Amino acid sequence: MNSGTLYLEETKIGYVIREEQVVKGNNYKNGMEQIKNEGEKTAKNDSIYRYYSKNEEKLKTQISELDEKIQEALKGQKLKYPIDIKLLENQLDERIQLLSKETDISAITEYHKKISSIVTKKSKMIGELSTAGTYLKQLYDERTKLEEQLNSGAEYISAPVSGIVSYKVDGLEEILVPDNFSSLSKHMLENLKLKTGQLIATNNECGKIINSDKCYIATITDSEASKNAKLGDKVQIRLSNNKIIDSKIEYISQENEDEKLIIFMINREIKELANYRKISFDLIWWNDKGLKVPNQAIIEQDGLNYVVKNRAGYLSKVLIKIKKTNGKYSIVSNYSIDEFRELGIPSSQMKSISLYDELMLNPNLNEIE
Repeated sequence: MNSGTLYLEETKIGYVIREEQVVKGNNYKNGMEQIKNEGEKTAKNDSIYRYYSKNEEKLKTQISELDEKIQEALKGQKLKYPIDIKLLENQLDERIQLLSKETDISAITEYHKKISSIVTKKSKMIGELSTAGTYLKQLYDERTKLEEQLNSGAEYISAPVSGIVSYKVDGLEEILVPDNFSSLSKHMLENLKLKTGQLIATNNECGKIINSDKCYIATITDSEASKNAKLGDKVQIRLSNNKIIDSKIEYISQENEDEKLIIFMINREIKELANYRKISFDLIWWNDKGLKVPNQAIIEQDGLNYVVKNRAGYLSKVLIKIKKTNGKYSIVSNYSIDEFRELGIPSSQMKSISLYDELMLNPNLNEIE
């Protein structure tokens, strides 16, 4: 016998239910660029992604070609730079240093924009001071018009609420919703024809915002433990990443004579579950710590439970209390002296078990004195 933790658990199939809001703009056919990464948190009204402008690649190519012409026109120009250009160069060096240390994609995008703006301002100043100033001004004006056309055609999509950004949109965002649990049933869930553990594909036309505070897992069960389940009961859930999280029973409905639909609310691992709609998980109804005894070592007599311990060949019968039990083990404890007296047990039989005692399996109490 040793000390341990005992669980009563079952492996179930669950359907993930979330509060989530799909966001989609008008230019979804143009393709999109992510500003916020998958799984990143966003505040309300933050830009989360943008749709490309019409003919964006063509406009970028034209701007690139103009940049080459500008650089060519600046070659061989010997200029005494004014203080304004020196200030711009210092700003440029500062931004480039910050950019080299940045890892956040939205911050990197902003640095690129600022660097591009500084380079443009510097080039314009140099152009105005050069002998090819008129030609350069014409090139800069043309470049400015193309940039305005590029920026005006882009559509930026903002978050309508705060939460987790996801681009895994599967069309079930308005079906598996927490405000209508009564519409869910075993038949309805099975008819969704979802595959357990399958990743939701990334959508290239829209995104969504997921409530970061909580989500839900619905399952069908006919276990003995589920028969006594009540609203508000707290249980634990072990996910496929082996993390154990607390949950609370939020909804119960009787599907048929044997089975129940139970929905659990959780407030952790929401980002991880955003990848899935149907999962396998372990439902842990309870766990208890203490003296862990094989059920084969326990025998009942006259409504009381006993074990037989072997100490140096001497066998003795010990009365025990069973705190928790599952199909294989039990967590047990000893009776107190007062409890022994209440049962009328003489002091000579007031025995106890302790850690590392050797217990007999399948004992025969009639053979023990």
